[in-house]
Amino acid sequence: MDYAETVVTTAGRGRAWAALADVTAYPRWTASMTSVEPLDGPALAVGNRFRIRQPGLPVNIWQVREVREGESYVWEAHAPGVRTVAYHRLESEAGGATRISIGIRQTGPLARLVALLISAKTRRYVRLEAAGLKAAAESRDAPEAGDTATADGR
Repeated sequence: MDYAETVVTTAGRGRAWAALADVTAYPRWTASMTSVEPLDGPALAVGNRFRIRQPGLPVNIWQVREVREGESYVWEAHAPGVRTVAYHRLESEAGGATRISIGIRQTGPLARLVALLISAKTRRYVRLEAAGLKAAAESRDAPEAGDTATADGR
């Protein structure tokens, strides 16, 4: 089963990437996640795993499979009978805006059953994540990718 959402933010790609790559901060800007716990370090790096808690869903371990710095990343989670792969992509738009695309694909022998049970929630969570990422990228306090100062100037 496939779920996808695309939004356009006025934020430049650097700000959008900074928000996207800071996966441990996701619970601050999306109601679709209550916690993101790094298991191998907080960096968005191939092989790193994150324990994610989402309202009304079992806890999942997501492992980063691919990172294209400043552009995209892919991670995946496994549950009995279901493999879930999620992608996050940024594309530059005219005038300095950024297109954000987020999608999930579930495969495996139980994927259809899982879709019947939670497809509405999955769609809602993908929409919440896209909208939250847009807002986080547009936040006045959002750092540019590569900034070393914190939001309070330290």
